[in-house]
Amino acid sequence: MSKKCSVCLWVLALLLSCLFGESAYAASTTIAKHVGNSNPLIDHHLGADPFALTYNGRVYIYMSSDDYEYNSDGTIKDNSFANLNKIFVISSADMVNWTDHGAIPVAGANGANGGQGIAKWAGASWAPSIAVKKINGKDKFFLYFANSGGGIGVLTSDSPIGPWTDPIGKALVTPSTPGMSGVVWLFDPAVFVDDDGTGYLYAGGGVPGGSNPTQGQWANPKTARVMKLGPDMTSVVGSAATIDAPFMFEDSGMHKHNGKYYYSYCINFEGTHPADKPPGEIGYMTSSSPMGPFTYRGHFLKNPGAFFGGGGNNHHAVFNFKNEWYVVYHTQTVSSALFGAGKGYRSPHINKLVHNADGSIQEVAANYAGVTQLSNLNPYNRVEAETFAWNGRILTEKSSAPGGPVNNQHVTSIHNGDWIAVGNADFGAGGTRTFKANVASTVGGKIEVRLDSANGKLVGTLNVPSTGGAQTWREIETAVSGVTGVHKVFFVFTGTGTGNLFNFDYWQFTQR
Repeated sequence: MSKKCSVCLWVLALLLSCLFGESAYAASTTIAKHVGNSNPLIDHHLGADPFALTYNGRVYIYMSSDDYEYNSDGTIKDNSFANLNKIFVISSADMVNWTDHGAIPVAGANGANGGQGIAKWAGASWAPSIAVKKINGKDKFFLYFANSGGGIGVLTSDSPIGPWTDPIGKALVTPSTPGMSGVVWLFDPAVFVDDDGTGYLYAGGGVPGGSNPTQGQWANPKTARVMKLGPDMTSVVGSAATIDAPFMFEDSGMHKHNGKYYYSYCINFEGTHPADKPPGEIGYMTSSSPMGPFTYRGHFLKNPGAFFGGGGNNHHAVFNFKNEWYVVYHTQTVSSALFGAGKGYRSPHINKLVHNADGSIQEVAANYAGVTQLSNLNPYNRVEAETFAWNGRILTEKSSAPGGPVNNQHVTSIHNGDWIAVGNADFGAGGTRTFKANVASTVGGKIEVRLDSANGKLVGTLNVPSTGGAQTWREIETAVSGVTGVHKVFFVFTGTGTGNLFNFDYWQFTQR
């Protein structure tokens, strides 16, 4: 074929793509959360040791701040957990579209978090857990975290996303707290508030015996603890009680179902294990009291390596949302997709959890498919751009845009062909007539509004001008047409240049 014919065919293909609403750009690929799947929950950044809070129709996930560490030549190091000094927060109303609430700068010792750390005494913030309790007629939120393996701290707030303060200015639980003797690793807190308003804190882990534990120490390490919290949730009442969890390693959890208290934990990896206590899986015990004694019942979540490859530690939390039970856990899917090996960097997943009629728990079927979207998104409400189900290689960062939530974020690192998408937005029978977005830019570009895929039906294009600065915000509107019913909505970014085209704060459609 002659070069002239090849050029003619290319031009014809380009014209046809414009005619049928398909772009000539190559849309950026996803990393690990592929369109249609719900796991991992996010893949634009990491998040480990997840814990769930349900509040006012949303589920909030709080995570250790796994973040990549690099060698001097730019290659990825194995995770040393050196970056776990913040707590990442995301939330969702439907379990598919997640809002990024950024990072809580928890650790403040030695100038951590750029001198903005909240707990000035703490050098780290591992494995968070959170509870809400009505204090003096007002909902108050209590965020617990581990200062590495040496103690437990607590922050408080009037909302699930902050701002946060340190109410006591020191660790809440330390090795000298009554009942904590014998705990090897004083970390991995799990908070639970019972129906009567009483709070309980579960923590601990490790195996005694140093580098050479005996079989007896592997089998019954006795390093898990439960303690009653004071009415203020920032004090401890009495002495901690030992939970004799067989083959205990780490990762305490607590939930209540049908009047039974379920203590769950990660089973350790060494020693000789009986069949009902497999290494690296989540085991569980039950009791008629939140303080125990507990009876071992079985296991319900295999090590994530059994489902996704890569192995690593196992960390979980069980929660109820909209009358269904779920487990949130972490695994190395995102880092494995990026680098071919997880290297210890974790990302959050959620799958359903089922209690049997006899109170036992079924084995969880962990997978990429995850949870079906629970409700449709309303595109006629303001939606933060940092709320999305899937993305094509963007990032989020803290924003100065006015009118947003606490610690407002925006989408950034936007290049030609990048995109974000939300699942199942319901435009109704009448459809929509306009689309607006709050943007900031020194370069400019376009936002193509497409249905159901990054190359799907084009229903509108918003021209993003230079607004005079990356934090100089302007709301821009454009007409859209041909949108009714329920669709995935893709916002595809186009433009020239190699840098960030613009920042994207929020969006909203209007009804006809």
